[in-house]
Order: sequence, then C-alpha cells, then structure tokens
Amino acid sequence: MKKMNVVAFVMIISYLLLSQALAELSSSSSNAAETSSASQFQTNDENQTAAFKRTHHRPRFNCGHACARRCSETSRKKVCYRACGSCCAKCQCVPPGTSGNTAACPCYANLRTHGNKLKCP
Repeated sequence: MKKMNVVAFVMIISYLLLSQALAELSSSSSNAAETSSASQFQTNDENQTAAFKRTHHRPRFNCGHACARRCSETSRKKVCYRACGSCCAKCQCVPPGTSGNTAACPCYANLRTHGNKLKCP
C-alpha cells in the first residue's frame, strides 16, 4: 500500500509539473505569436518605408501641358515655352493661369536671370 501511495504521489506531482510546463509553453507561444506577428508587421512597415524612400520622388510633373497653358496668350510663344520649361523642370510646378498667381508656386516666382530679372513667365 505504501508503494502504491508513493507511485500515486509521483504521478500527481508529474501531472502538476507537466500541466504547469504546458501552461507556460502555451502562454509563451501565444506571446511569441503576438510578438512575431507584431515584428512581421513592423518588418513589413519597415520594408514599405524603405521601398518608399528608395523609389519615391516627386511624381513627374507634366511641364509641357502646364507651360502650354501658361504661354497660351503670349505673342512670343517660343521664348515663353523655353523659359517656362526650364523653370518648371527646376521647380516641378507652374502657377495656374496665363500670368500672375505666383503665390501658388514660390520657387517659380523667385527664379531670376543673371540680370536679376524674373526668369519665369
């Protein structure tokens, strides 16, 4: 009888230790799953950010169309297109309308020639 009590006691202790180990394992695996999914999201975010930085630049501005609109009413179209094109290439913007509205594109408005005249039409 004493031997049977010892065996039962050992089995109960083994069962308790095993259940405790399984509980720890399941909690650590759920934490690991949460951590790995969070790190996966973080890694994906980092990858997307890195890809964005590598490939992102300003979208190509259609300078031809913008300068055609800007120079539509001038009498010296070739001169206007040439000046507008170089300004647009540098600033990647052209103010709306055929003249004025320079507040919409400060870079375009502030470019000057060597003679300190406004470069952009």
